[in-house]
Amino acid sequence: MADPAKSYSQQKYFLSIIDTFYGIALILLFLGTGLCLFLEDFIRSLGLSGYLATSVFLLIILFIYYFLSLPFNFYAGYTLEHKFNLSKQKISSWWLDQFKSGVLAYIILLVLILCFYWILVKFDQWWLVVSVFWIVFSVLLAKLTPVLIIPLFFKYKKLEDEVLRQRIFDLAQKMQVKLLDVFEIDFSKKTLKANAAFTGMGKTKRVILADTLKDKYTHEEVEAILAHEFAHFQRKHILKLIIINSLLTLGLFYLIFKTNSYFLGAFKLNSLGQLASLPLVFLYFMLFGVFLQPLEAYVSRRFEREADALALKTTRNKEAFVSLMDKLASQNLADRNPHPLIKFFFFDHPPIDERIKAAKSY
Repeated sequence: MADPAKSYSQQKYFLSIIDTFYGIALILLFLGTGLCLFLEDFIRSLGLSGYLATSVFLLIILFIYYFLSLPFNFYAGYTLEHKFNLSKQKISSWWLDQFKSGVLAYIILLVLILCFYWILVKFDQWWLVVSVFWIVFSVLLAKLTPVLIIPLFFKYKKLEDEVLRQRIFDLAQKMQVKLLDVFEIDFSKKTLKANAAFTGMGKTKRVILADTLKDKYTHEEVEAILAHEFAHFQRKHILKLIIINSLLTLGLFYLIFKTNSYFLGAFKLNSLGQLASLPLVFLYFMLFGVFLQPLEAYVSRRFEREADALALKTTRNKEAFVSLMDKLASQNLADRNPHPLIKFFFFDHPPIDERIKAAKSY
């Protein structure tokens, strides 16, 4: 009988690869068939211009892209999760989440795109100004995620287990981490997977425990996973990732700045400032993301190993860490020992068996 974790993981890898290349193909279809030019002319014929024209154009292409990608999204996000008994979310709830995600994505992209076009006109070295804006916006979004975005999808409440709550605060104090509070969210309404996070920045920093983890794991195991999360903060991994992502953002926009003229003509576009060129910007982002994915995964795995080591050093309870890893692998159907190529491209955490082996030798 096939291993469910292997089967689930292999299907996820396959869907991820197909989705990536399918997305690139759709963008090329928009550009290569002249669909973007047709949409731009159609919007102009309605008498729309300026920010309103940009808003409508973005809405239309996002809707078309979503509609054409829907079969992959539905299978990966709903069918597959139910097939492997990892979710009990109702179909109506899934569609509601899709709607919320779509509106949220549209609002965020609209802000970024409108500012992109405004800066494009105002500054000769627009790539630098755009990069700075996108970096600042990303940091602000990360800070606001716990208070604005997560509550759109899950219900918050303060952790009711006072013993565990105090234990988490004691651990945070020991690791020199300041917390607003410890919360639990109703993960179980949508997924049976377990998770925990230390999220937010500044005064929004908080611990979030999924009820699927809080209710099934010992206090020692919860402490082990949060020691790992706090270790990221203590090792300044978040700051380092912000710096890395900022440099990559600068590099990407400089690349667009220097090379866009070579590709505009190929798609019969006049300038980067016209609406029909927007999918070309998206194409840069998608290809850049594919190219850098292995590098980003490698850096992330290094940070995760450092966090594991510090968590074990702090808690001095490798038994709880090993037990935690075993439970998470079983509950989340994790691929414990993937092929090296799969690890190279997809794994932003070391595989479970590798983490357990490292913990046992600590």
